[in-house]
Amino acid sequence: MSASDVYFTPPSMSDTQASPTPEQEPGHAPAATDAAALAQAQAELGELRAKSAELADQFLRAKADAENARRRADEEITKARKFAVDSFAESLLPVTDSLEAGLTIRDATPEQIREGAQATLRQLSAALERNKVIAINPAPGTKFDPHQHQAISVVPAEQEANTVVSVLQKGYTIAERVLRPALVTVTAPKQGS
Repeated sequence: MSASDVYFTPPSMSDTQASPTPEQEPGHAPAATDAAALAQAQAELGELRAKSAELADQFLRAKADAENARRRADEEITKARKFAVDSFAESLLPVTDSLEAGLTIRDATPEQIREGAQATLRQLSAALERNKVIAINPAPGTKFDPHQHQAISVVPAEQEANTVVSVLQKGYTIAERVLRPALVTVTAPKQGS
């Protein structure tokens, strides 16, 4: 046979068939595997849906709780604003009673009037302090503080410059915030000699 005598013959049909895959082997049911996978996927989907519903319920409950807490806080703030002066007004009632009692005495001596006024002032001061209203009354020589003092005049004095000489009117703070600054006179800077 010569090289020209070689002929190509196509493979027969039986030669082209590959070996069977495991799904095609006899006795193996591909439908059973697919059904089991589908059942597992459906079970997982059911679990995920249940978990999603549970989380959605928890979210809605938490949202409702937060909304209720916000609403209660708003109500408390409204009540606090409305009744903020209750305790303050209640602490001033004894002062009012003392003043009214003093006015009912017709023939009071100047000493009695003075004693009554001093007692009433003590009651008023105590009521203010209970409600965190504290007097600003700097002693002479105290460094001038523009946050708590208001200088009405500058006067020459022997003490250090920018210090309080005298208090013309007390100031007051309420809960550490200046309600009214103290009116003071302050020392002038010393002139060079």
